[in-house]
Amino acid sequence: MKESESMGIILDSIRTIPDFPVKGVMFRDITTLLKDPIAMMATIDEISESLIGIDFDYIVGPESRGFIFGMPIAYNMRKGFVPVRKKGKLPAEVASKEYDLEYGTEIIEIHKDAVKEGSKFVVVDDLLATGGTAKAICDLISEMGGQVMALRFAIELPDLGGRKLLEDYDVQSVVAFEGE
Repeated sequence: MKESESMGIILDSIRTIPDFPVKGVMFRDITTLLKDPIAMMATIDEISESLIGIDFDYIVGPESRGFIFGMPIAYNMRKGFVPVRKKGKLPAEVASKEYDLEYGTEIIEIHKDAVKEGSKFVVVDDLLATGGTAKAICDLISEMGGQVMALRFAIELPDLGGRKLLEDYDVQSVVAFEGE
């Protein structure tokens, strides 16, 4: 499948729901992409291909949609997968990072034994919007002695400025939608 053909399939498979979760927001729903095997495979293949030539040890994905895309990419790349979860969801000893959201704060956690000094990570998630979660993951990995080599997203909402927050990293998205 040619790149432009796969991009069209991916874009066409993402449902837009106006005014969700609040009025004025155009919600980009990936459940329709996941239901379409061709679009899902094209998305995973695009992200996997963008990582060829990058030296890394693990894919790290935040709960829950980062798991959906991160696991098959880790499998394709023959790398391990490290989950990042919300506070209180991981059973072993964790490192935590609190970060700001539009309305309040959130805490993410990662197992302490998942990040060894000098280990190299690629962050994979479904959506780059404001970049807060991705930046918190990068900061947490760095604070634990790991190195973030790249960040990959299925969808980007460039108008929300997430790429600017992550300007110190190699950031790529499969598709982008203008607006919020």
